[in-house]
Amino acid sequence: MLVDIIMPKLGESIMDGRILKWHKKPGEKVQKDETLFEISTDKVDTEVPSAESGVLVEILYNEGDTVDVEKVVARIETDASKAVVKEGVQKATAAALPKETAKPVSVPVSAPQAASGDKGGEGFYSPLVMNIASQEGVSIDELSKIKGTGVGGRIRKQDILAYVEKRKTAKPTAPAKPQTKVEPHPIPVVNISPELTALYNMPGVKVIPMDNIQEKMAAHMVMSVHTSPHVGAIAECDFTAVERAKKSMEDDFMKREGFKLTYMPFICEAVVKALKDFPLINASIDGTNILVKDFINIGIAVAMDNGGLIVPVIKNADSKSIVGLARDIYDLAGRARIKKLKLDEIENGTFTITNYGVFGNIIGTPLINQPQLAILGTGAIKKRAVVIDTPQGDAIVIKPIMYMTLSFDHRLIDGALGGKFLMKIVEYLENYII
Repeated sequence: MLVDIIMPKLGESIMDGRILKWHKKPGEKVQKDETLFEISTDKVDTEVPSAESGVLVEILYNEGDTVDVEKVVARIETDASKAVVKEGVQKATAAALPKETAKPVSVPVSAPQAASGDKGGEGFYSPLVMNIASQEGVSIDELSKIKGTGVGGRIRKQDILAYVEKRKTAKPTAPAKPQTKVEPHPIPVVNISPELTALYNMPGVKVIPMDNIQEKMAAHMVMSVHTSPHVGAIAECDFTAVERAKKSMEDDFMKREGFKLTYMPFICEAVVKALKDFPLINASIDGTNILVKDFINIGIAVAMDNGGLIVPVIKNADSKSIVGLARDIYDLAGRARIKKLKLDEIENGTFTITNYGVFGNIIGTPLINQPQLAILGTGAIKKRAVVIDTPQGDAIVIKPIMYMTLSFDHRLIDGALGGKFLMKIVEYLENYII
C-alpha cells in the first residue's frame, strides 16, 4: 500500500510550512512515529513523525521549500518487500501506481483542530492575511481581487505580500484616496540607503539570509514596538531569603526530581502572586477593549542554539507549587531546544519572563511579547555591598542582589501601576518563606 505523507496543519491561522530537513532519503526504511522531516511555521519549528512504517519511495519537495498544509510531501510504501528502492526510479514507480491505491493519512502531530469556518475559497481570509492587510492598508475589496494560490483559491501570506510589493512599485493610474484610519499602526517601509546597497558588492562582506525563526522573530519584535508604547522600570531585589530556601531544598530536590533547582521557579511563583494582586497586568488590549484573563499562563523565553528565541508557556501557573513550576520550566525549556514543543505549548501566554542574567547581563530592556502587556527581565545575581539598618546604626553587608526590569504597555499601564507591580514581585522574593 502506498501512503501519502501530508504537510500537517498546526493551527487555524497556519496555512503553510517550510521544510527544514529530511531525516530520511528515498529508499531508506522508516518506522512509525520515527522523525521523518522537520518543518518551520509562523509559530513553531517541529519534527514530524512518520504516519506508517515502510520504505520512503518519493520526496516531492526539497529542503527549504514552502508547502501548503494538507499537500502531499512524500510517499511511503508500507510493504517493504514490494518497495522499489533503486536510485532514480522511485519517483517514476510511484507515479505509475493508480491513484486509488493512495491512502491519505494525517500525520499524528498534536495541534488544535481547525475551526469549522476555516475553509478554502472566496470570502475567507486567515487571521495572518487579515493582519497583513490591516498593516498595509489593503481593503476587503482589494483582497477579493487577489488571486490566491492556496487550497481552494485561499489567499496565502505569499499572495498578499506579492500584491503589496506590486502595488508599491506600480505607477498609480489615479490619485489614491486618503486613508482615514489605519489600525494597528502600519510598519513603515524602509528604503535601503545607497551605502547599505553598496555593501552587497563590497569585498569582505558576507550575505547570510535570515532563517525562518530569525525572520519571524524580527517581524514580531518590530510589530511589538509599533503596537505598544514601551515604558521601563528597574528594581533592586535582595535574594537572601530565596537563596536560603533554595539551599535548604536543593539536595532533596535533586535526588527526587533528577535535575537541579534554579532560581526561576521562585521568580515565577512571585510573578504569579503579584499578577493576582494586580490583575490588570494580566490583560490584553483589543482596540478600545481591555481583555482581563482569570487564568495565568507564564511564558519563559528560551534561547535556541541557532540564535533564535522561543517562548514556551506554563499553562495555569497559578495552580502549581514551586516544585510543579520547576518541573514545567525544566521540561519545556529542554524540549524547546530540541524542537519537541507542540503548538499549544507556545500559545496563549498572559505574561512573559526573560532571563538575560543567564548570560551574565545585569540589566536589560526587553520588548513586550504581544498581545501581552508586560514582560519581566531578570539579571544575573551578584554579591554587592548593601547598606542596612541595625539597632546600632547603618551597616554595610554583602548580599546577593538582582536587578529586575519590567517593560510595560503605557496604553493601559501607567508608571504607578507598573512600579507597584514590580515592587510587589520584589516584596514576595525578599520575604520568601518555605
